Amino acid sequence: MFKFLLALLIFWLSNSFILAIIAYFVGSVIDRILRLGSGAINPLTNKQRQAVFLDTAFILMGKLAKVDGHISKAEIDHVEAFMRSIGLSAEHRQQAIAQFKLGASAEYPIDNTLQQFIAVCGSTHHLKQMLLVYLIVMAGIDGHTDEREHDFLYAIAQRLGYGHSAFQQLIDMVEKQTQFHQSNHQNNASPSLSDAYQALGVQADDSDATIKRAYRKLMSEYHPDKLIGQGLPEDMVKLATERAQKIQLAYDEIKRSRQH
Repeated sequence: MFKFLLALLIFWLSNSFILAIIAYFVGSVIDRILRLGSGAINPLTNKQRQAVFLDTAFILMGKLAKVDGHISKAEIDHVEAFMRSIGLSAEHRQQAIAQFKLGASAEYPIDNTLQQFIAVCGSTHHLKQMLLVYLIVMAGIDGHTDEREHDFLYAIAQRLGYGHSAFQQLIDMVEKQTQFHQSNHQNNASPSLSDAYQALGVQADDSDATIKRAYRKLMSEYHPDKLIGQGLPEDMVKLATERAQKIQLAYDEIKRSRQH
């Protein structure tokens, strides 16, 4: 849409068909950036971001799994399920396992890994958030996040530019989204309305408009095209889509409660 408006404006101002065509192509580039993110204009940069994101995720998963001194079977099962769910090839699966083991080794420092991630992916808020989401989900895979895991996650979040309140809100949202989703698909008690509000990061006394804005913002953050455009590996988009489904469930519950 922007490309047409820009072309018409240039033609009206200059009365030049050639300049209007140039404006049309410039507008096409701007449209693509707005729709898919800045990474979409440079496929090489996008490919680099995908590789760095994947390596960083598995290295930090390894370090997180070992932060309490041992790697539990639940954590191993989660990582294996994670690799299956994103459809890694046999070659990439071996690479991911190697990165996980590297991160889990006590002598391996993660500073260089984080510096590289920040240098390549740090300008994209969505990639930083997705990295934290994957780590938060893994930390809670055994049913709880202990103090050492929480401290490790917070240290990573700080390096990525998150303050304590923003980090804690993200943890609360991810945990409630997961809980809300599980209770809708298992034989657990129905989720509370409070869980639904926390899953969206809003308060029960917020207005309908405020809640709708929060919902739309979250859905935008997990939009597949936008994430791919910013550098999330395409075979990891499925997990972002599942997170969006959890958010949708929570929002639907809030809307039902407010119609009464």
